[in-house]
Amino acid sequence: LAGLIVGIVALPMAIAFAIASGVSPEVGLITAVLGGFIVSALGGSSVQIGGPTGAFIIIVLGIIGEYGQGGLLIATLMAGILLFLMGALRLGSLIKFIPYPIILGFTAGIAVTIFTTQVNDLLGLGLTGLPKEFIPKWGVLLNSLGQVHLPTLAIGVGSIILIQLTPRLTKVIPGSLVAIIVMTIVAYLLKEYGGVTGLDTIGDRYTISTKLPELVAPELSWETIQRLIGPAFTIALLGAIESLLSASVADGVIGERHRSNTELLAQGVANVVVPFFGGIPVTGAIARTMTNINNGGRSPIAGMTHAVVLLLIFLFLMPLMSYIPMACLSGVLVVISYNMSGWRSVRASFKGPRSDAAVLTVTFLLTVLFDLTIAIEIGLLLSMLLFMRRMVESTKILVSRDALQLHASGDDGHRAPTEAVLQLPQGVEVYEIDGPFFFGIANRLEEVVLATKQRPEVRILRLRHVPFMDSTAVRNLRMLLDTARSEGTQLILSGVRPEVHNTLQTTGIADLLGESYICSNIHQALAVAEQYIEAKKTNEDR
Repeated sequence: LAGLIVGIVALPMAIAFAIASGVSPEVGLITAVLGGFIVSALGGSSVQIGGPTGAFIIIVLGIIGEYGQGGLLIATLMAGILLFLMGALRLGSLIKFIPYPIILGFTAGIAVTIFTTQVNDLLGLGLTGLPKEFIPKWGVLLNSLGQVHLPTLAIGVGSIILIQLTPRLTKVIPGSLVAIIVMTIVAYLLKEYGGVTGLDTIGDRYTISTKLPELVAPELSWETIQRLIGPAFTIALLGAIESLLSASVADGVIGERHRSNTELLAQGVANVVVPFFGGIPVTGAIARTMTNINNGGRSPIAGMTHAVVLLLIFLFLMPLMSYIPMACLSGVLVVISYNMSGWRSVRASFKGPRSDAAVLTVTFLLTVLFDLTIAIEIGLLLSMLLFMRRMVESTKILVSRDALQLHASGDDGHRAPTEAVLQLPQGVEVYEIDGPFFFGIANRLEEVVLATKQRPEVRILRLRHVPFMDSTAVRNLRMLLDTARSEGTQLILSGVRPEVHNTLQTTGIADLLGESYICSNIHQALAVAEQYIEAKKTNEDR
């Protein structure tokens, strides 16, 4: 039963997403049939439903506009290979680390773009050759508002109202299906008996075929691969994010844990197979997955049944799809774009850290004004830069010259009975890094050390709060060693963790410094410092 209901829910979405993506309705159904069956059969979530989704609309539109259907086939195939490699290399857990503001930003941007693409059909403006760019497109749309076709607008608005009202009356039948059935009948009556013209239907735009698609061979060349690697990467990344997000949402409802790498492998296989039958990109669909769960689906059988239901509709009921009004599909997509926008989450994000709001805003604007590839790339770069700045700002470099505060909670594995102040021997300075020792901090440490007016005899570098060191930190540590030798001073490391100690050994720093100057706690480091100063003084007296 769950598979049957999900199949009915998926029908209008598959058709709407296909047409909005610039391909014929049957392409959407074939994608839902093949992709949905493969994802359910091979996936890492027992309830995941795969198929075409709204997130891919603007990517597919852009690829078809620039490279044609053949380009879309190759890009989807390459995306499938990338997804398969992500799963094979066990990168599923890493995908989950993509910052939430980026996901919110590009999702909201996609929603606005989908809405923009539907205004023409929703209002019945009849415009052709609209600009691809967001602002020029809206300029043309606003200047054409005087051409609104009222019957078309009524069909579109009526569809939106029906979609919103149906869930209040019944949870079994999806609102989009009710809207399509009712508005198709209304449009037919208006055209046949009301003398209304200008009500475009799917049949007016596309030739509906019920033939099973034949295998399509891609025309691969190195030049084509180079041009399409960017769009393919975007499809793969977006598909991975959406499918794993959908699976995670499902986990929270049914109390299971999906296998993220297996899910990526299945998504990869689906996106490798579907293009050979003329399909568009496939990913996990949250709305259809939740419909599956809410109707009792708990095994992959429901997802495979949904694919069979869609196949039967394709074979026996496809000619009826030609009567569906384009304005009705636009109404369906307007509701989908509204739900997709996540405006409540966006509003909540602006009450949080300003850096998150900045990332969200930049990603959103780049998605709308340019394209999704640029938006994700710059969004990720901006997130990393802001995170590094936050890490640098939160990491302190403490300098002690006369006394050192010890905490009762423990110090370098050495517990003190109470908080105490430890007097430092004359000629000893202690520098403490309170956080990761990476390239953002390394230069600051060097500046602090070199800014010392009076040269000490021993510098102790406390690393008790340093979980790791990167190559820049190793380089700067090597420079501090060179500086110490040229000055005739000694560098001692204190509170070195095993991970950091391993880095010191593999990079040769431990050999340059000497293991005797790598200490487990501050007390040992101070004892070594006193021995060094005493030995140096003895040598000078001789």
